[in-house]
Amino acid sequence: MQEKIFNGRYRLDRRLGDGGMAVVYAGTDVLLRRHVGIKVLREQYAADEDFVRRFYNEAQSAARLSHPNIVNTYDVGREDDTYYIVMELVDGTTLAEMIKADGRIPEPVAIDYAAQMANGLAYAHRQGLLHRDIKPANILITHDDVVKLSDFGIARALTQQTLAVTQPGMVMGSVYYISPEQAQGLELRETSDLYSVGIVLYQMLTGKLPYTGESPVAVALKHVSEPPPRVASAGVEVSPAIAAIVDRLLQKNPADRFQSASEVATALREARERPMVASAAPASRASTAPSDPDRPVPMRPPPRRAPGASRRGADNGDGAEVSYDAPPQRSSFARNIALLVALCLAIGGGYVLFSGGLPIISGVSVADETGHNAIDAQRDLESHGLHVTLQGVPSDTVPQDQVIREDPAPGTRLQNGSDVKLYVSTGVAPKALVSVNDFTLSDAQKTLDREGFKTKIVESYSAGKPKGTVMRTTPKAGDMVKPGSTVVLDVSKGPAPITLPSFVGRSVTDAQNFLSRAKLSVNVQRVALDGVPTDQVASQDPASGSQVTAGTSVTLTVSSGPPLVNVPDVGGQTISDATAALATAGFTAKITYSIQAGGQGTVVQQDPAPSGTAPKGSSVNIMVAVPGTVPNVSGMTLDAAQAALTRFGYKPGNVSYVQEGPAGIVARSEPTANTQLDVGESVSLYVNGAASAPR
Repeated sequence: MQEKIFNGRYRLDRRLGDGGMAVVYAGTDVLLRRHVGIKVLREQYAADEDFVRRFYNEAQSAARLSHPNIVNTYDVGREDDTYYIVMELVDGTTLAEMIKADGRIPEPVAIDYAAQMANGLAYAHRQGLLHRDIKPANILITHDDVVKLSDFGIARALTQQTLAVTQPGMVMGSVYYISPEQAQGLELRETSDLYSVGIVLYQMLTGKLPYTGESPVAVALKHVSEPPPRVASAGVEVSPAIAAIVDRLLQKNPADRFQSASEVATALREARERPMVASAAPASRASTAPSDPDRPVPMRPPPRRAPGASRRGADNGDGAEVSYDAPPQRSSFARNIALLVALCLAIGGGYVLFSGGLPIISGVSVADETGHNAIDAQRDLESHGLHVTLQGVPSDTVPQDQVIREDPAPGTRLQNGSDVKLYVSTGVAPKALVSVNDFTLSDAQKTLDREGFKTKIVESYSAGKPKGTVMRTTPKAGDMVKPGSTVVLDVSKGPAPITLPSFVGRSVTDAQNFLSRAKLSVNVQRVALDGVPTDQVASQDPASGSQVTAGTSVTLTVSSGPPLVNVPDVGGQTISDATAALATAGFTAKITYSIQAGGQGTVVQQDPAPSGTAPKGSSVNIMVAVPGTVPNVSGMTLDAAQAALTRFGYKPGNVSYVQEGPAGIVARSEPTANTQLDVGESVSLYVNGAASAPR
């Protein structure tokens, strides 16, 4: 992104995330050379004085807090039309990301994190600040497992009462974590933050939220009316001590919760040390309910006395005795006169009151909120001094989150502080989902459409279900689902594809066994191949690495051995000529000798016979007729003599040089000519002349 520096000091480096009214960047304080976080108010809100005021309030509130478990705020400023806050940059992750990645947080870690949250809140509460938006996304975890609470952006002084509803249909704070009193727009105290801590602790331990719904109003209704869920109901086993802490934090009545964050931190430490002792049970509503100066207190009637009884030591109605002297007995006439005077005084007092002489609590007419949004209706009635509770009921005709009816009925006049119950539509009543497992996709969609459900299709491979068949649904068959909800159909794509390995160089038997196990058919084509051993795979189709499905045919080209070629006729040829002719045709010569009278060292027999065929590269047996006696090589050159010896089946032996006869000519052999000698023996040669230099 384009470089931006605020106040010549704070440089924006990269975008970290987006909040409801601001964007958060990682930045650098170029003056102090440290990394910081910079929260920048969104442009569309910068022109709104109310938003700007709230933005500055956030900085001023947060700047008062300096605690290891709270993100520090360094500076706040404005440049042109841009407002920003500079804060500590935490190197780590959010608890929300951790829960998303890991699901559940181990109990000892969850206790540690919750205790650190409680320590941070205890400090903030002592400074007169509520957080009002405790949720995993606002809880940062450093790499050293230090918890830091962030975003006191909607914190307010404890002595300042504000409405929970800021805009029609919008509840301040995250609806999954708000307290019942925040959902109803009542006054918030420290116990409201502690309820949110309980929600976060429940989510850490179970990996789930205690209350969910299809709309914010539906979730808010559950916070107000449904009993607090138990950790055990989520299928998670935790120690009795931590289960009791969660149960107490999630009580609907603030008086039944822990009354301070310090008390929560202490209970968590005890749970860590004595996990089997559940000592955090909810307090009695009757004994701990705090007094509320804004709620009217009903007047108690004076205590009854028997006629003529002494008034000395009577109960004043508040449990204390009051002593005063009893008046003297009066006659019936006097008592009647006194009663008449009292009646006149009462009538006169009523006239004074109703003529405006003294202030009274005026009556309130219940407005007709039928068909209105529940949050809007709640805010409207509470603005007229009424106390509103919401109760969700299913309806096939009234849209979700709208008021169906109210009790008392519209037009009823009530005193300030009276209770009004709004019955709010939770939408169409759920019904059991029919089973469409093993249906074709088309039939399943038609069936669910008739039932009033939408469908979404996902596909996955299955070896046991035909392609296009519904394997399962989410939600599953039998679950209670609202008509209009989306049902996910998991449809079979058939068997998963198989990646073919390379069969080249392997035996055809090995290849056939693999293909059979993979439920693939095989087509073997045998071809005579030079240089490829018999029954070895030379090529395949499809090639290795190809993706195929069950039933696909794979063709293997297999060597049947070398090709057959014609055997040349080498009869009557010398050994050297016959060997050369066979090599040219692709054969090797295998020589045997036959001693015959008059043999001249030529081929007299061969196998295979001439004009026959044999595999190329194979051997041809040739029989050479020799006399069995040493030939006369005297007078020959050395090369000619050695060739003659070879022709007759002998090995040329040692060569010696003598001074006999013409130079360079063989003088004699040893054994001498015509000596009978077994074939294959060596014959030495004597040559006239001096030995030449080695070549």
